[in-house]
Amino acid sequence: MLTIDEAFRKFKSRLELNDREQKNAIARHTEVREYIRSKFAIERDFLTGSYKRHTKTKPLKDIDIFFVMKESERHYRSKAAGVVLDDYEKVLIEKYGKSATTRQSRSINIDFGVAVKEEDKTDYKVLSIDVVPAFSSADDYEIPDGDTGKWIKTNPEVHAEKATQANQAYSSEWKGLVRMVKYWNNNKKHGEKPIKPSFLIEVMALESLHGGWGGQFDRVIQSFFATLADRIGDTWTDPAGLGPPISAWMDASRVATAKRALSEAARQAGIAINHLHQGRNGEALKVWRELFGPMFPLS
Repeated sequence: MLTIDEAFRKFKSRLELNDREQKNAIARHTEVREYIRSKFAIERDFLTGSYKRHTKTKPLKDIDIFFVMKESERHYRSKAAGVVLDDYEKVLIEKYGKSATTRQSRSINIDFGVAVKEEDKTDYKVLSIDVVPAFSSADDYEIPDGDTGKWIKTNPEVHAEKATQANQAYSSEWKGLVRMVKYWNNNKKHGEKPIKPSFLIEVMALESLHGGWGGQFDRVIQSFFATLADRIGDTWTDPAGLGPPISAWMDASRVATAKRALSEAARQAGIAINHLHQGRNGEALKVWRELFGPMFPLS
């Protein structure tokens, strides 16, 4: 039987992208990047978001691509932010179809129609990609916010650097722990995700996971859930010091729902730890499986 540490390390490994998944992701984002470059004047494009920061969990979806437009496209900047999103949506519908293309607040999502099977398996394929129009703004970037009609500043490169620093300070376990909690957030038993956007988990982890790696996954995860439950209602600013708070989407109702889910997760973690202390390793594994979902191993 797996020990708890072995189970968590296997779980961590399962949430990392393997070679086949990386190959499919590269093929998909390369295809999208080449197509957008054929439709707009693009200065440069680059991967960003949790995929680039290596905090993306599975099933693999919503890979973010920033498209930094050239000065010849600067006319968009003087218009309502929704205009550029409209135009990007139109050209993506031309290639991928209306049913596969969804305009979001700050990006256009392309769904590749990949089915999620038992144990969250996708035949090693990426589910979707998010296309983000952008302009350079000194050392930062501006992206459209379709909800407000305004352009907002951001800097995903700062986000990536902070994630790297946090991971190094936590004995290279920080990113794995973030992926685990993101996977919990995706668990279908919740229905809608308790925490939105999932980047908020990562932002909270920058402060919540501190003091160095303690060497016990179960204890760290229990403490992490308890801290998130306690602080989910706080205002969490953009780590780059730009744009609106990352927690802006968490209204009072969402905060209450998330607090209940996180408190329950901390409680279940405590039950699992108690099972282990009583010598019931198998029962502890079952509780962790119930808590996290089908990718947490029992054997």
